Amino acid sequence: MEPVVWSCGLLLRTAWLVGEGGGDINTLKVLVATDCHLGYMEKDEIRRFDSFQAFEEICSLADQNKVDFILLGGDLFHENKPSRSTLVKTIEILRRYCLNDQPVKFQVVSDQTVNFPNRFGQVNYEDPNFNVGLPVFTIHGNHDDPAGVDNLSAIDILSACNLVNYFGKMDLGGSGVGQVAVYPVLIKKGITSVALYGLGNIRDERLNRMFQTPHSVQWMRPGTQDGDSVSDWFNILVLHQNRIKTNPKSAINEHFLPRFMDFVVRGHEHECLVDPQEVPGMGFHITQPGSSVATSLIDGEAKPKHVLLLEIKVDYSGFSTINPQRFGQKFVGKVANPQDILIFFKICKEVSNCRRPY
Repeated sequence: MEPVVWSCGLLLRTAWLVGEGGGDINTLKVLVATDCHLGYMEKDEIRRFDSFQAFEEICSLADQNKVDFILLGGDLFHENKPSRSTLVKTIEILRRYCLNDQPVKFQVVSDQTVNFPNRFGQVNYEDPNFNVGLPVFTIHGNHDDPAGVDNLSAIDILSACNLVNYFGKMDLGGSGVGQVAVYPVLIKKGITSVALYGLGNIRDERLNRMFQTPHSVQWMRPGTQDGDSVSDWFNILVLHQNRIKTNPKSAINEHFLPRFMDFVVRGHEHECLVDPQEVPGMGFHITQPGSSVATSLIDGEAKPKHVLLLEIKVDYSGFSTINPQRFGQKFVGKVANPQDILIFFKICKEVSNCRRPY
């Protein structure tokens, strides 16, 4: 499994390829993977360890590339109630790679009690009782979605063990189709600011109706913090929904998503389309890393598997800034349209040639 490197610059909410690099105090490195399906075929004598080997390879790549954190796009587990064997193997892998003395070089500056609605209400690496060197942020998918009276998921077990940061878990309040408010996890590293939005799996037909119902899905923007404006944040959304439009009502179209997003990670679809593609008319890029283990005999599963190494860094164009109050003074006595000057001289030349001799 090879990581695909994609680097982003931050300038007027525009992302572009700037080549490999990073490693400084302002570059946020994120390893993105989806649909690990841990425990798939666990009773098969040949394939029982495939999903765990792939997940361990993902964690190993994150360790080798010295990423700041791992971002998972749902379906970490294949079963809604994973077996004890699957849970033990998963916890062992996370403990091996995530618990160490490596310093975490970014900060979560948002209200963590809103981002992580569990009993502890904080990002795991800030717990003084744990040495977390590689944080993992994950949403739930349709395989490991919360259920039951207490609305709990298998990921809640890992979250209670302080091994992952579980976000994007929605409480569908209101009447009718329901209402959700999506709050971002605000991450800062140096001068780089990232707003990480997560939307765990909701039944596609219901979410489709919610997007088409006014005020049912509210996207909360970052407030002004430490001099940062809304446009200073690089907005990332990770969601786990149907993308293939076999039925328009059972898929989530990219045009439902807010235009202020800069980068969207789509889970659920297993075909690897990891190279980011720009969505026409929306202004953001989409990546679909696909599953890390093949779970069906389709053409999309036959393609090579990849993960995405995302590098985000603030970049400036070199243009000088100007006080808005003095903007008009900067152009006093200057012509707004240079063509007017050219036309003026042309007219003068024609007039001089047309003069009659005395």
